[in-house]
Amino acid sequence: MHAKPPSIFRSTDFGPILTTLRPVLGMLALTSGLINILMLTSPLFMLQVYDRVLPSKSMPTLVGLFVLAFVMIAFMGCLEFLRSRVFTRLGLYMDQCLSGRVFALLLQSDRRSGPRGDANQCVRDLDTLRGFASGTALSAFFDLPWMVIYVGVCFMFHPLMGWAVLGGVACLCALAFLTEATLRRPTERALDAANARRAFADTMKRNAGLLQALGMHAVMGEHWEVANRECRQEQVRSADIASGFGSLLRSFRMLLQSALLALGAYLVVQQQATAGVMLAASILTVRALSPVELLIANWKGFIAARQSLARLAAALADTPVPTELIPLPTPSRNLRFTSVSLLVAGREAPVVHDVTFALEAGSAMGIIGPSGSGKSSLAKALVGLWPAARGVVRLDDAELNQWSIDALGATIGYLPQDVELLPGTLAQNIARFRDEDPRKLFDAAEKAGVHELILRMPNGYETQVGEGGALLSGGQRQRIALARALYGDPFLLVLDEPNSNLDAEGEVALTKAIQSVRARGGMAVVIAHRPSALAAVDKVMVVNEGRVQAFGARDDILRRLSAPQPTPAPTIVADTVSTAKPVPPSKAKPVVGTASAKTRAKPRAKRSPTYAQAAE
Repeated sequence: MHAKPPSIFRSTDFGPILTTLRPVLGMLALTSGLINILMLTSPLFMLQVYDRVLPSKSMPTLVGLFVLAFVMIAFMGCLEFLRSRVFTRLGLYMDQCLSGRVFALLLQSDRRSGPRGDANQCVRDLDTLRGFASGTALSAFFDLPWMVIYVGVCFMFHPLMGWAVLGGVACLCALAFLTEATLRRPTERALDAANARRAFADTMKRNAGLLQALGMHAVMGEHWEVANRECRQEQVRSADIASGFGSLLRSFRMLLQSALLALGAYLVVQQQATAGVMLAASILTVRALSPVELLIANWKGFIAARQSLARLAAALADTPVPTELIPLPTPSRNLRFTSVSLLVAGREAPVVHDVTFALEAGSAMGIIGPSGSGKSSLAKALVGLWPAARGVVRLDDAELNQWSIDALGATIGYLPQDVELLPGTLAQNIARFRDEDPRKLFDAAEKAGVHELILRMPNGYETQVGEGGALLSGGQRQRIALARALYGDPFLLVLDEPNSNLDAEGEVALTKAIQSVRARGGMAVVIAHRPSALAAVDKVMVVNEGRVQAFGARDDILRRLSAPQPTPAPTIVADTVSTAKPVPPSKAKPVVGTASAKTRAKPRAKRSPTYAQAAE
């Protein structure tokens, strides 16, 4: 089941929107009242024509009535046009107020404490709300209370007609509640199945090359058919229920109109009503039933909008609005980890346990350890992507959450393990899509050793990188991403396996880049599996199973990792005491399981694996 917020009106996101829109909603209610009153023009005109013009054959009366009806209907048309424009603006205003928050949810989807569910679903939910607010279904809610006018006019024509119309409206309202009770769960299941199929399709699209390379087309096609079949079944079930109620509604409306015409004819025959009353009552019945009919026809959209509203409100409630922070000076001194533990959603045990270290300006630290030891988790905590579950991360004695996201990002250069570029040019990617300063752009490219590589490309810095950087090789993407991390001379540079796709020339450029960061008083943290990435660092931290195993000067740590570890001497098993005749030493054979004197004198030493082997 989907979590629902306690109250939309008390929500910090929707409450201000509804408060702002309250005068607009009041104006819409008033406009809807005028439109519904003007809707009486047509039946009243027909009543006057049949009961006054035809018996009297007065042409001036006919012309006067027609001019009056023309003016009122034209005014009603203008009001309906303006109301539809206001409804469209309502949807756009809601999108304008919430799009920034939804985009923030989208960016936080990779964080440990991101929103519940799929962040892309929040974008689709906002689109659903905007479409519902801009459509015709919402106008039915404003027209619904004015059915009383039509029923009242029918009572004025004749009590039997009034009761007949009132009974028809009551039956339609009961049909609407039955539609809600019957269609709600199938519609929600159909929407969930469609979202699951969409997410599966997105995943398959991102990994299309992998599926082809590993020969997984057929097996994943079977999974796709399962997801598609579930989606089709739920949609067919929902559509069958909706179409069934739609058919019932249309049949009931035609039956009610016929019944009212028969009732009107009976009253005319009994001389209790006129022919104009009979026809006018028939038109009023159609108008009275129109809002309920429109609601039932759009009930699936109403359920989808309500579900999207609840889901979006829950996601926004999980992510509070960031407060305005006082700008802090650009960090320039140190970085401190104090008893930091990190958690990942879906796992109870921390992936990093009580990590403590300090790094001063002008230093560079390498983090090494086997796969799955928590190195990349530490990198995400360093740049503020993963908040610490326990402990604190400080940059110049200030916690990372004391900086705004953009201010902190401007002082950090980050090269993630999975390198991906954004659609655009090389210059835009290196400059982080800010206003490109040529001096900073070329400086970052020079430090990353890609300036000449870029100049050799067909369009130089204006070369398009494609979706995710697909038009570049893995090594080119990594070096461009390194230049992006170096753009603007950030104080803290965090590189997660920066040489995984680099050749010898790229590794030389990487070493020089780290040295340049240290030379200008910055800091660098390098996560590496290959020792060549540690050439420019002065400290090394060894982590294993989320815990720090060693931390200190680079040469000391690497020497300890590479030092030979002597194996224990083999156990000497004594000869068994025997009463048999002694064997001369020259002919004696060593007993199985014993060691010779030569072996005892020179036990063999076994060297530990090199750093590269240990890290792997």
